[in-house]
Amino acid sequence: MGLFGLKYTRISGLSLGGTRRSGGLHSVVRLQHSAAPKSSPRSLWSYRTTRAFVYSSAFVGGVWLLDTQFNASSITRNFRTLWTFSLIALDYKLNFTEEKSEQIPELHQRVADRMYDLLTTNGGLYIKIGQAIGNNAALLPAPMQEKFSKLFDDAPQVPFSEVRAVIKSQFGKEPAGPDGLFEEFDEKAVASASIAQVHKAKLKAPDGNGPVVAVKIQKPAVGQQVEWDLGAYRIVMWLYEHYLFDMPVYFLVDFISDHLRRELDFELEARNAVETAQYVASEPTLAGRVYIPKTFPELCTKKVLVAEWIEGVRLSDRAGIFRLMGERDPRAVSHPASEPALAAEVPARAPLKGGVAAILDTMVQLFSAQIFSWGWVHCDPHPGNVIVREHPARRGHPQLVLLDHGLYVRVSETFRRQYATLWRGLVTMDRDTIRGVAEAWGIGTPDLFASATLMRPVRFGAQKDAEAFEALSQYERSVRIKARLRRFLADTDKMPKALVFIGRNMRSVSPCAPPWIVQGNNQLFGSPVNRIRLTGEWASRSLVTDPALSRAQRLRAYVAYAGFVFATVALDLAFYASRVRQWVGLRLGWASAGFEDELERTMRGIAKTNFGVDISATAFEG
Repeated sequence: MGLFGLKYTRISGLSLGGTRRSGGLHSVVRLQHSAAPKSSPRSLWSYRTTRAFVYSSAFVGGVWLLDTQFNASSITRNFRTLWTFSLIALDYKLNFTEEKSEQIPELHQRVADRMYDLLTTNGGLYIKIGQAIGNNAALLPAPMQEKFSKLFDDAPQVPFSEVRAVIKSQFGKEPAGPDGLFEEFDEKAVASASIAQVHKAKLKAPDGNGPVVAVKIQKPAVGQQVEWDLGAYRIVMWLYEHYLFDMPVYFLVDFISDHLRRELDFELEARNAVETAQYVASEPTLAGRVYIPKTFPELCTKKVLVAEWIEGVRLSDRAGIFRLMGERDPRAVSHPASEPALAAEVPARAPLKGGVAAILDTMVQLFSAQIFSWGWVHCDPHPGNVIVREHPARRGHPQLVLLDHGLYVRVSETFRRQYATLWRGLVTMDRDTIRGVAEAWGIGTPDLFASATLMRPVRFGAQKDAEAFEALSQYERSVRIKARLRRFLADTDKMPKALVFIGRNMRSVSPCAPPWIVQGNNQLFGSPVNRIRLTGEWASRSLVTDPALSRAQRLRAYVAYAGFVFATVALDLAFYASRVRQWVGLRLGWASAGFEDELERTMRGIAKTNFGVDISATAFEG
């Protein structure tokens, strides 16, 4: 048995191990090794996957922590932006088809929700960018109109610890105290917007009775986020124009980005306020009626601005303004339950003289002077930035106070004359003049442009396919709208970029741009003034008084001005007829639409006829 076993082992060794003397031992070892458990490919893959996941999570978590702590979440915000717009682009590519035409309204709603959530979640400069995009929201689908109308420039205030850090970094002092910058400093902000918040403070004085001031503090994160935010904005606009929607949107990126950067420089804002005050003082029709708060240059830096504190009623407080001026609110008669509570205490000397018409007349003339006379235009005067108070020197008279001078546009003399010529041509219905200005600005549909600027239908020929939109599918309507918008912006290289911000004020850059200021506020208060005539009058008068005119040119300008005056007769008749209807309705308790309400209905008809867009009422709320 032992011999047999030896032979067996050797044979095994020859066949497995390849040796004679030690084959048995070698065979046993190899057999034992082969019997040991091996890692399966699945378990090996699982281990490597787990390890990669752990490493990746640690890396992403580390980047997120560093970005949050030291970079104001700028990378996170950019990732959120690119992710959101990637989803939007993919959604459009997959679902914006003729086969899914009936589902396009749902697609628009999803996109509107995603954009609104992105803008409000990121906050800061994204609110400003969203407002710049939202200037044309009325031409967007209805869900986007509704969302953009809710995009207000407000935000939660940052903690006092961050405010204190900003003041210490700028001045090397505490906000208040024996060695502080101010005698007193309220830790709670009185107002908070997307890029800054305002605190009430008291300046130091030898007698301890220093003036009360408003201290505007830039939120610390904004300065760190600005270039990241603008970079993301640039990328998204470029991709949308060149790869996704084939719409001319990128041509405004540099202009808008440059002006948004300027809005973050509070030293520049202080200089803007001084320059505007000089313009107001030099204009006899506005001096005294308009006031620009004084700034304290020695206390102004890139991130801190100090100006005098003004008490009054904000124009956004409609009920407070009507009470201040001693008038009834026409909207309160037909919609009493919708009226907001009085937001501000009204001085005991109310009512002031002139009624709300005096306030709106001043506002229309102020912004008309900026555009047609000064060439220096305030580009963010929403109702919250306008205060009405009793004139400190003329008791019983109102004075309009203009706040927030961070964003101005200086227009060229050429543009100023062209814009004035356009307005005069609009009022006198000089189609050749309108067509000439539109062509010079690269606008391919002068009649549509004229209708949008004047807020009245202007037709240069027979309207074709006026009802054709009703028979089109949702997909066909969207395609036609895009084609007409491209025709409207025929040559973006020629279009004056300043129209973006001026249109925001005057509702003139594109059809149905939301009425932030002049038109919107006039409409909000029941259309007490004839905005079109007042604006056209400033435009026509600026062409007559232009010092560069020769004698022959001035004579022709006077002839044209006489034609303007004659044309305003019919305009005034229509306005006063509307006021009479409104007055009667107010006394009888009926719904009393104003002149601007009637113009808005006209504008909706223009949008429906020319673009097939149903404009919601929220698109015209500022």
